[in-house]
Amino acid sequence: MIIPDSVLETLLKALPQVRPQIYFKSSLTALSHAMEDQVLAGNDHPLVIASFQRERFYRQEAHRYLRISDRTDQVYVLAAPETDFANRSEHYETIAFEPEDALSQEWHLIVVSEQYAACLICRERDLSAENQSIAPLHVDQARRFEGIWTFDRAVVHKSAEILLNRILQYRPELQSKIAPVLVRIAASSTSNINQVDPAPFADRLVTYLQAGQYKLAKAYRSIAEKERKERLVNSITAAVRRSLDPHEILNVAAEELGKVLGAGRCLIYRCKSTDASAILQHEYLLDSVPSLAGRTWTLHGNPLFEEVVQRQEAVFIEDTQTDARLAMIKDGDRTLQALTQEWDVRSWLMVPVLHQNQLLGMVELHYCGTTPHVLERDEVAMIEAIATQVGVALIQAESFANLEDLNQQLEALDRTRSNLIAITGHELRTPLSTIQVCLESLASEPDMSPDLRQVMLNSALADGERMRKLIQDFLTLSRLESGRVEWRMEPLPLWECVDLALSSLQARRMATPLPQIVTQISTELPLVQVDGEWLVEVLTKLLDNACKFTDAGGRVTIRAKRSSDTMLEVMVADTGRGIEENRLETVFDRFYQEEGALRRTTGGTGLGLAICRQIIANWGGRIWAESSGKDRGSEFHFTIPIVPVGESKRSAQRKRTRSRD
Repeated sequence: MIIPDSVLETLLKALPQVRPQIYFKSSLTALSHAMEDQVLAGNDHPLVIASFQRERFYRQEAHRYLRISDRTDQVYVLAAPETDFANRSEHYETIAFEPEDALSQEWHLIVVSEQYAACLICRERDLSAENQSIAPLHVDQARRFEGIWTFDRAVVHKSAEILLNRILQYRPELQSKIAPVLVRIAASSTSNINQVDPAPFADRLVTYLQAGQYKLAKAYRSIAEKERKERLVNSITAAVRRSLDPHEILNVAAEELGKVLGAGRCLIYRCKSTDASAILQHEYLLDSVPSLAGRTWTLHGNPLFEEVVQRQEAVFIEDTQTDARLAMIKDGDRTLQALTQEWDVRSWLMVPVLHQNQLLGMVELHYCGTTPHVLERDEVAMIEAIATQVGVALIQAESFANLEDLNQQLEALDRTRSNLIAITGHELRTPLSTIQVCLESLASEPDMSPDLRQVMLNSALADGERMRKLIQDFLTLSRLESGRVEWRMEPLPLWECVDLALSSLQARRMATPLPQIVTQISTELPLVQVDGEWLVEVLTKLLDNACKFTDAGGRVTIRAKRSSDTMLEVMVADTGRGIEENRLETVFDRFYQEEGALRRTTGGTGLGLAICRQIIANWGGRIWAESSGKDRGSEFHFTIPIVPVGESKRSAQRKRTRSRD
């Protein structure tokens, strides 16, 4: 049953002399609790009717109504169900109404006793329709109600009559319990003086007023902190815009941070995670604090510095005189604890300057004096935000300073492009010349013997295939380097890809005897997150290379192991010609040929390893070669990402589901 009529509107129509007022949610909560306290403190058996908008609001007060039901058997609680609220007659009567009912927008509490009477009849107002240009506040701050709060018995009795009649509509089976109450209310005099104790109301209202003031003061502090942070960020941003000089940027940042946060000393210095020491150049000081500018700061072996680098977040020492770590760390021949006494450092904050998880420098705040300084969490967060801004500024300044180097690199790249075109022309022209000579011989000498004719045809076909492979590999490398490949990453078992690569290799080299190929890939290895087609391409090219440079009596081995929590390492080893140490990196260059361009016996385009490096790099891995030298075999290693544990389990579950289907 849905009743669309508002209890408040029904009451105002019955008593037109009554005027509603606006109440905030916190005020209604205080008044409701005070009315309930009156019931709990009394000795009579009053009528109590409470209407909650939703079950979740009722659940917050359910324990109070259990206590109230010990005082009186005339307790009625109404709410719109959300989980298990329903019509019941247990400790007290519960009445469930539909969420679309008018009561879902109202909040009522009525207490009728022999000695006092009070009621709270309110309806929530929709503020969104009043001013749509104002952003909504927190739900409790924004909620407002229009209604009546009074001790007037006439109003209280009329409100009780309206709500009791509505309860009968929801639960007609309560007729025998509610009818005597309605008769008693109708017969009761409305001129009785209420003996209401104002103390609970005053106490509750003062408590909620103080809570509101506390929240307001907290909000003001938050606004002030945000304003201070914004001002500091703006000052550093302005310094960046004025100049791209890193020295000026760091000086401004040190001064502004030191002033705003009240530090005795603020240091900002450039360093990397691998540096053994750093020179202090940018410093802000209070007048009485000794300067550390120009001092060499020891970093290697400093657990505090290493902790900051490892955690990539701030480290704060509230009291340097009691922190045991400082007694163990030495800078030169003295402990840091002794040096902090000399430098007048009582509290010490270290904040890393990071850019894309790379350490660029460090911000240090030293609080000097006889008592430790306490830093709030939001202050540390503000300093970390400023350190991030400083990191961005340093990267921008370095980019500008290195513009000339970039121009030189572009010129070198242009020369590389020209060389690449020349090399490509040579690689295409050589087989084309062979094809042309063979075809001209076949066309000009019709009496050529069948055997020689077949030799000419085989030479032309071989060089034609060589040109096709060269063009195909060149186009593949171009797509990879330009980022035009659409990767289809998926969890795959490595052994399946190895099997496919071996099948492809054997199909390509059916006419050529292959060395012994040994596969040592455990099926227990974790799944890898790769594009299967491209991984097979990498494995095929590495296996093809290994077989080309290994005699039929040799051996090629494929192994794999877990190199870290996130990477799997794959190795293709052979017992063939090997690679000289100075060429272990060169073999990945475009068009590199181990034998040279003029005396090739193994064929190939010289682009295979360059393609492999591009594929592996795109997946976040790396590829490298190892060899003990000429005729001592070689090993090619590459790493590929492992599927995260949770995703691996989900993939296995999907495979089991598909197999059952």
